[in-house]
Amino acid sequence: MKKVTLLMVLLMSTTALFAQGLTEMPEAKTITVLATTDVHSDIWGFSYENDTETTNTGLARAYTYIKSVRAENPGNVVLVDNGDTIQGNILTDDIYNKKDGPHPVIQTMNYMGYDSMTLGNHEYNFGIDLINRIIAQANFPILAANVQYVDGTPLANAYTIIERNGTRIGIIGITNPNAPTWDGEKVAALKFESGADTARAVVDEIKDKCDVLICVAHLGETAEFDQDFEGDAGAKIAEECPELDVLMLGHFHSDVQTEVNGVKILECKKNARTVARFDVSLNSSNEVTGVETTLVDMADYAPSEEIRGLAVVAEAHQATRDFIKGGVKDENGEVQSVALGVASETFQPENEMKGLPEGKLRDTAVIDLINKVELMNSDADVVTAALFKDTSDLPKGDLNYGNIFDIYKFDNTLYTVEITGAELKNYMEWAVRGLNTFHEGDLNISFDEEYPGYLYDMFSGVDYEVNVSKPVGSRIENVTFKGKPLDPNQKLILGVNNYRYSGLKAANIISGKRKWESSNSIRDMIVSYLEEEKVISPEVDNNWKLTGYSWDEDLRAKACEMVNNGTLPTPYNKSLTAADLIQ
Repeated sequence: MKKVTLLMVLLMSTTALFAQGLTEMPEAKTITVLATTDVHSDIWGFSYENDTETTNTGLARAYTYIKSVRAENPGNVVLVDNGDTIQGNILTDDIYNKKDGPHPVIQTMNYMGYDSMTLGNHEYNFGIDLINRIIAQANFPILAANVQYVDGTPLANAYTIIERNGTRIGIIGITNPNAPTWDGEKVAALKFESGADTARAVVDEIKDKCDVLICVAHLGETAEFDQDFEGDAGAKIAEECPELDVLMLGHFHSDVQTEVNGVKILECKKNARTVARFDVSLNSSNEVTGVETTLVDMADYAPSEEIRGLAVVAEAHQATRDFIKGGVKDENGEVQSVALGVASETFQPENEMKGLPEGKLRDTAVIDLINKVELMNSDADVVTAALFKDTSDLPKGDLNYGNIFDIYKFDNTLYTVEITGAELKNYMEWAVRGLNTFHEGDLNISFDEEYPGYLYDMFSGVDYEVNVSKPVGSRIENVTFKGKPLDPNQKLILGVNNYRYSGLKAANIISGKRKWESSNSIRDMIVSYLEEEKVISPEVDNNWKLTGYSWDEDLRAKACEMVNNGTLPTPYNKSLTAADLIQ
């Protein structure tokens, strides 16, 4: 009996311990990783240059979605941002990036409960002091594993490890290593390393400390400059680091949903138009068993009144609108709009085919105005400008600061540099790479979607033709300077913005050193010109044109009609042919 009793006691004890072990064993779960990228300071969901609310952008709208996911999967949501966050509109670029005090974008992100933010290339536009300012204000770590001061001191954190209900999650941040290409002297105190090589090193350092590995890299999927080693290609990180469960990319402003080397990858549209969602499944042993990816369009979500109601947000929003109006208050304390000047007529011609910008298909008054101001403010022989936004225009009537921002959205200064005629022609060839080659039977000229429009520079000071039937690299024809054919050996002074200068130098298109830099921005030069002239009229000198194309006029007219009435989609990245018109 004693033996039987002892056996029963042991059996009951074992059963109790086993049951206790079952209750303490972690359950299977899903960690949901939400990511924004290229927000470009859009908190409210507002286009300040147009003084209108947007219908599908802004952190306020994203927060509505984020709250719904947190309610759906309580305690298991991770929120990260992938940079180009504090630049891009008048609120930041003209006001809050240039003054001390709470930064409205960072304060908003604090309220939203971000777990990390990776530095994008545009974070460097305003210098290292601003980066240090946002690091000090953020309640979350700012990440950039592949950049340090030249003495080896880190600029920001390489990674962070957080916990969600017993699951350890490592987040690695990779900044864009091409920042020196664009911001030159502003980042001279820093050194940048390959994104993939750095990610590999950090993964090795932390992989045994984490159950889930995330990399948030401000890079596009493919290489932008580093074609040989792909140190600036997001996909290369996945190739080098198969241990990653999540890879969030950005920079190129496009929706991407793919998988490389078993690593799930997402990339989003800018201004929080899209939010990336990774649902990471784990078993009871905290092992990742699968990752589902989703791109969520914010058009279906209303802006959060919590975000818009934050004092720092509401004040910054109103201050920006007041700044655009001119900031003059009437006797009732209301800010009244004060025009900088007047446009006698609308500057941009209407698009012949919906969605195909005439401002890139022919010389227009907007580009000629920018180039005219650049020539007036420098000793340059030749200057350049790009249509940063396909819809940029100066409408007839009173013009305010928002209108000027609309045609020149970046806070660039103007540089001059001595170049040769050969270098100028190489630059011109580089600038028109974004045009697709025209083929017989095409009914429109189209653009390469992978080539950003802000790289499509148009030149003043020379006359030239762009033969779109020729392959990339041999399109520029009949270039003349002051009425004479351009001599490859002649010396010219080029006026170019600081961003483009750095890119041209990095690409070995120009070799000269900067001679001069303007004390104010190109945008401010345009403002000053408008204030001085009071009334400006659209002027076009037609110094360049596209050649090498022709089409059947009747078929072309039908194509325009079908695109304009919505029967056919805009053929932005391809050319329509007669076959497309058959319904």
